[in-house]
Amino acid sequence: MMQQPRSSLARFVLTVLTMAVFAMPLHAEVVEKTTKAAGRTVRYKVVLPDGYKASQTYPGILAFGGGPQTMNVVDNLLNRGLRAEAEKRGYVVIAPAAPDGQLFFEDGARIFPAFLDEVLATYRIQGNKFHIAGPSNGGIAAFHIAAAHPRYFLSVTAFPGYMWQPSTARLQAISRLCVFMYVGELDEYRWHGEMKQEAELLRSQGTVARYTVEKGQPHRMATLEGANVARLFDGFEETKKGCSK
Repeated sequence: MMQQPRSSLARFVLTVLTMAVFAMPLHAEVVEKTTKAAGRTVRYKVVLPDGYKASQTYPGILAFGGGPQTMNVVDNLLNRGLRAEAEKRGYVVIAPAAPDGQLFFEDGARIFPAFLDEVLATYRIQGNKFHIAGPSNGGIAAFHIAAAHPRYFLSVTAFPGYMWQPSTARLQAISRLCVFMYVGELDEYRWHGEMKQEAELLRSQGTVARYTVEKGQPHRMATLEGANVARLFDGFEETKKGCSK
């Protein structure tokens, strides 16, 4: 019997090992990536859940940070419980930083929907639709982007946040999505009126829209951090029941 050349045998072993590695479930991790969307450079973080396999589909979240929406803010948002809960529940989280410092409810919105198409070409997201969420400016951005591109989303969650410059047409655009709004009782920015009014208008259109005042909480709500982030994910899961009353 002829012996297989050593070089061929080595290549064969390497191929088998490589295939085995790619077939194994990966541990949960956070990856920082950079892409081009609508001619702009976009940096973003990706949270991959426990046992992630590229061949499987996962529920997805598009998450925006508050304030200046920088990468430091993105990291803070993920570390406040969003990452841990996503890893545990099997969600993929996409969290971009504002390109060139332009907020996502202002000029930074121009990267959509190209950025979403890029993400969907890389990660298998269930139904090609995301839950979109964020605190403060991130909540405002979530409403803004969802109203502009509703076909990419299942729900909108703001903690806090509301639709900036609302109109009948823009509210109608998200009327088929589930909407969850949270605001601290002691929120110094006093967004209560805008948020409550928009929730009531959406409910009048038959939308599942919840407005919740967190007792004793300021703008940044501890009742939605750490283990309490599970409440946000409970809302995401609720969309499976439908978003119309």
